[in-house]
Amino acid sequence: MPIYEYRCDSCGHQQEFLQKVGDAPLTVCTECGKPTFSKMVTAAGFQLKGSGWYATDFKNGGGKSAAKASEAPKADAKPAEGEKKKSSGGCGGGGCACH
Repeated sequence: MPIYEYRCDSCGHQQEFLQKVGDAPLTVCTECGKPTFSKMVTAAGFQLKGSGWYATDFKNGGGKSAAKASEAPKADAKPAEGEKKKSSGGCGGGGCACH
């Protein structure tokens, strides 16, 4: 269950509540009793640590992992003798269904 933080617009009281996602938001302040309690937008209260998939796949801006990036052929690499150059896959290069 997520932890939601609320603040009262009248008295400024702040408090965290453990609630289910489907629970109705609280509206009455637990400190002053006025119906001016509102849910705040806050950052998640946890941090992923270790060497899990999130560290290897998304740590470098969401791109390919470092191992996969080094295996990819370079754009300016010349094809081996006897090999044809592959199309870039774009329209007009023979890589799409219309050509």
